[in-house]
Amino acid sequence: MDLAQFDDDFVSADVEEKDFEAVPDGKYQVKVDRVELTRSETSGNPMLKWALKILGPTHKGRLLWRNNVIASKDNVKWLKQDLYTCGLQMDKLSDLPGKLETLLDVGLEVTKRTKNEFENIYFNRRIVLSDEDAAAPSAGHDVDDMIPF
Repeated sequence: MDLAQFDDDFVSADVEEKDFEAVPDGKYQVKVDRVELTRSETSGNPMLKWALKILGPTHKGRLLWRNNVIASKDNVKWLKQDLYTCGLQMDKLSDLPGKLETLLDVGLEVTKRTKNEFENIYFNRRIVLSDEDAAAPSAGHDVDDMIPF
């Protein structure tokens, strides 16, 4: 696919800055929208990256982000607890890549807490989603999802 014909239009296109206020600290009902194994940009350690879509009533459609860096015994313990909360029980962590899809659309109650400049998301418990929330497509492309994954 040759996109060169659009180069001039691309250069001259205006970009509208989007400035979203942070989602306030508190408890939220969310659905796992996306999850991927990747590497931490700062340390290079393996990491499970979660995008959690808020179901409402306030901040509906906004995303919360949770990263499980896998670098120590404690990190593995916290990751195992998060996976268990989502209903995923495995014998070995090496099975995780083949199980990521089972995490999509899982309903959770989470708590967001900010301390200094650091935001933390804690998985409290799994919840049963309403038919409407369960039917809503994952990996959505809402206007509030302007931050790339």
